[in-house]
Amino acid sequence: MTFNGTWKIERNENYEKFMEVMGVNVLKRKLALHDHLQIILEQTGDKFHVKESSAFRTVELDFTLGVTFDYSLADGTELSGSWTIEGDMMKGVFTRKDNGKPLTTTRIIQGGELIQMYSYEGVEARRIFKKA
Repeated sequence: MTFNGTWKIERNENYEKFMEVMGVNVLKRKLALHDHLQIILEQTGDKFHVKESSAFRTVELDFTLGVTFDYSLADGTELSGSWTIEGDMMKGVFTRKDNGKPLTTTRIIQGGELIQMYSYEGVEARRIFKKA
């Protein structure tokens, strides 16, 4: 599958501003910019196993495309939502449990990179990963 593999963070674009709008405090924002995040994606049909490892935590989760699940961000923000695949893009639509506001995340593979894009309250950010 297109997204399968081990991906290591290479760079961020507007990620600190995005975290600020999300309500992440300044110390956690600074730490997150240097988290050395690695994502392992394994797809089997419509099921995904994801392992996210950083300097601060390791999380493993399983989900099925189109099925709602709960997830907690590294800063403790609780979300509920689901992933779908639209063409060559994975799209996650989540709702924050604390304020009911939507957070959209998309993943695409472009030029050998996994580009993960976030949109919240009109602010967009990108995290770009290279295959490990």
